Amino acid sequence: MQQPPGTIVMSALASRPEPQVARSTAFLHAGRIFVSSTPHAVTTILGSCVAVCLWDESSGVGGLNHFLLPDIGGMEDSPKCCTGATRMLIEQLCAAGARKVRLRAKVFGGSAMTDSRQDPLGPKNATLAFEQLAAWGIPVVAQDVRGTRGRKLIFHTDDGTALVKLL
Repeated sequence: MQQPPGTIVMSALASRPEPQVARSTAFLHAGRIFVSSTPHAVTTILGSCVAVCLWDESSGVGGLNHFLLPDIGGMEDSPKCCTGATRMLIEQLCAAGARKVRLRAKVFGGSAMTDSRQDPLGPKNATLAFEQLAAWGIPVVAQDVRGTRGRKLIFHTDDGTALVKLL
């Protein structure tokens, strides 16, 4: 299957032909979480925000978050911040039938979208996402983070395929 120019395909099933799966579609807004036990193709747009995509291939359960901020005092339990968004995503996946020991991660976004000479927000978000996944013991199998451009992400919840286009 040929992809449009500028599209990167990252798939947990890279060595196998892609099966034809009927997937529902959804759009994930910033500060939200999406989890499903049925196949979905979830689209989101990232700049300095980060999306952590998790799936359990054995159960077919997957999902992603889209957080805007690193942890800020008093907001650590918000889906808008990394720690809360990651914890809530893992909890919702397990409640839907995934097993934490089988979860795999892909991480996207975290661009430095402004010409700030100080620590840019996006790279902080990306670094914290990797730290959180390591703390949970979840391996990161693919990533496309940092840089200075936004990204359009389409994530398949059932098999972990991620299509990423730089904007």
